[in-house]
Amino acid sequence: MSGVVERTAEDPPTTVRPRRGPGVGAVVQGVLLALGLVLLIGGFAVIAVSYRPYGIPTASMEPTVRAGDTVLARKTDGADVRRGDVVVFRDQAWGGRLMVKRVVAIGGDTVAVGTGDQRLTVNGKPVDEPYLAAQGAQGAAFSVEVPPGRLFLLGDNRLGSLDSRVHLEVDGGTVPATEVQARVEATVLPLGRSGLLAGTSAFEVVGGDRPAGPGPLEPAFWASVVGAATILVTTAVSGVAGLARRRRRAA
Repeated sequence: MSGVVERTAEDPPTTVRPRRGPGVGAVVQGVLLALGLVLLIGGFAVIAVSYRPYGIPTASMEPTVRAGDTVLARKTDGADVRRGDVVVFRDQAWGGRLMVKRVVAIGGDTVAVGTGDQRLTVNGKPVDEPYLAAQGAQGAAFSVEVPPGRLFLLGDNRLGSLDSRVHLEVDGGTVPATEVQARVEATVLPLGRSGLLAGTSAFEVVGGDRPAGPGPLEPAFWASVVGAATILVTTAVSGVAGLARRRRRAA
């Protein structure tokens, strides 16, 4: 016969404690971690989808970008390229290699360098170019009317750049806008030179569209930084709080 234990009046009733849900701290931690992940992954995704890194092999664009730099360039089909933009392009007439130059004239422009002060003019208007490696002589005189849908490109280091001036015998040295692959927006390596490329107002005197403004690179970068920082700080605070609770229980 199995024994039966009877509860007497003196036996205290068994108390069943209700299960507690997650505390406010746990909920806040979860929200912060989720927000940090969204910012981190979202920022990296924007950069990965919209931008490509390119190595700079020569000094033709100094001082804007230097030989050995790695830049980030936002992909474009060339349709929205404007005067003053620094672009990555490939043209078979120029040897088929990827090159980085500055657009100084677009379809319909007349671009020239005279025999006097050898200052660049676009549609007859002199252009001040503060980004050049050196002021003064820029090479032999020329004058080119840029056909529609094409671009005239020069290096910022005018004395050390193989650009539209050395291809004048082929379509006036111009390149199809469709050959442009990306617009350079930032230097990422070396770290000491990292930063967004400064825009230029040099071609405002010519009129028309200003150079394209910066894309989503900067906000995407800072979103990733803030997301990573949020995750690290939240995890650290949670770890410290958990350690403090364990010490109180052990005391």
